[in-house]
Amino acid sequence: MKPAFDYGSEVRLIRNVRNDGTYPGEDVGTLLIRRGEIGVVNDVGTYLQDQLIYRVNFLNIGRTVGCREEELIAADAPWIPNKFEFREKVRSTRALAVNGEVIVDLSTEGEIEKIVKEDMERVFYHVRFNGRTFQVPESSLEKVDH
Repeated sequence: MKPAFDYGSEVRLIRNVRNDGTYPGEDVGTLLIRRGEIGVVNDVGTYLQDQLIYRVNFLNIGRTVGCREEELIAADAPWIPNKFEFREKVRSTRALAVNGEVIVDLSTEGEIEKIVKEDMERVFYHVRFNGRTFQVPESSLEKVDH
């Protein structure tokens, strides 16, 4: 196995990293590093002799975590950030219609089920509103603060 990233390489995290129980001082499931953050590779090791694990220092956050190779891209590779995450509560910023029929009223609250990035240019979400799921552009949503 040859590592894709060398020591000192700047990398971007493309998936959220949550504590799997190996990060001390945080509960299992706690979000440690959000996708999109850039870090520096400090070390490369293996897990179960078939997976490369990169020890990445995220300087802006002050955390070093282990990342699998498929969770990383080069820091200068094309990337589009997303505003919302899985299970996050959102509100529609406009009425949403299907074939001219309003299905979701303005300010209806929903929950993110999936993040969809189109050609690294636009972000859409699968959002559950009133028991139905719709694909909604990021520009039509805002965060719900409770």
